[in-house]
Amino acid sequence: MNAEDPRRNVFLYSPELESYSYPADNPFRTERATMTRDILLSHGMLSEPGCREYAPAAADRAMLEKFHSPRYLDAIIEAEGGHLAVEGLEMGLGTSDCPIFRGTYQCAALACGATLAGARLIQDGEADVAFNPSGGFHHAGPARASGFCYVNDVALACLLLAEPGRRVLYLDVDVHHGDGVQNAFYDRRDVMTVSLHQDGRTLFPGTGYPEDIGVGEGRGFSVNVPLPPGTTDDPYQRAFGAIVPPLVGPFDPEVIVLELGLDGLAGDPLAGLCLTNNAYASVVQAVMGFGRPILATGGGGYHPRNTARGWALAWCLFCGHRGVHEDLVGLGGVMLESTDWSAGLRDRVLVPETSQRAVVDAAVDATIHAVRENVFGLHGL
Repeated sequence: MNAEDPRRNVFLYSPELESYSYPADNPFRTERATMTRDILLSHGMLSEPGCREYAPAAADRAMLEKFHSPRYLDAIIEAEGGHLAVEGLEMGLGTSDCPIFRGTYQCAALACGATLAGARLIQDGEADVAFNPSGGFHHAGPARASGFCYVNDVALACLLLAEPGRRVLYLDVDVHHGDGVQNAFYDRRDVMTVSLHQDGRTLFPGTGYPEDIGVGEGRGFSVNVPLPPGTTDDPYQRAFGAIVPPLVGPFDPEVIVLELGLDGLAGDPLAGLCLTNNAYASVVQAVMGFGRPILATGGGGYHPRNTARGWALAWCLFCGHRGVHEDLVGLGGVMLESTDWSAGLRDRVLVPETSQRAVVDAAVDATIHAVRENVFGLHGL
């Protein structure tokens, strides 16, 4: 941690989560959080001054019911007990994306409890950054499971943080549109939702277009930045820089919730963006530069090792380190290695082909123009 950076950072982790796992044929891997923690522990990055671990408890039923319907929560428990009725199927339970497995309800409640614990630490002034790599279940609706998500921890966290009248910026960089959170706040102006994601015409959940800007009091407070398949670091960072910092000024959030899904990384088996974790690092650094408390969560990321390296890099940045291999040598001299790169946490730079760059740049320029036309004027920009 830099001497001039007094941030208090909390890494939220429960070993109990290790006892739950989605079925072997499901691409979602709960062990990514453990992998992230192992990387950080091996380099002393959880015991530096200003950094600590916090073991959360599961979210209780009363808290879950602030967003989810009681009948839906009952249906999860009943399905886990072997009673999956038609009603449960209609709620999205028992599908290939949202299977029922041992501990489904407790796993979801525990991951949610970690995110809510981070929100309370920030709310109580006990943390400047709280990171729950086990969170980020942004697709779940009040009465529906979707996209590996049963309980929407980030929507609940935004509700909790907004309760005292705070303005909350929800920034979602998962490759899939954060539909569940957007829907929760589509008519509100106290929570601005901003989602950078792969174009919904090419990827689940098929939503999140520039014209989707909110309704009523919430008009202009839902912001969507769809990006074409093949998007690499430079156009991604250009889109982020053109949209997010200008909106942060007039909205003036008091806290930021960052859904840090890393399924936009090149080689992720479920998506088509071509990012390196350097693009996500630039997002983390920009968000830190806004000078607001940050509640960060995990999310997507279906190449577990690459995802864990990216989250470890994010934590290093939260703690004031650049996270590149030169820093890691000083932390123990052991070079991290993946199947793609052998120089620490940061990925090597990927250079796109000229033809790909031209197509992507044109699509990104069109998206930037559309967002500015649809949203900026509503904020005096």
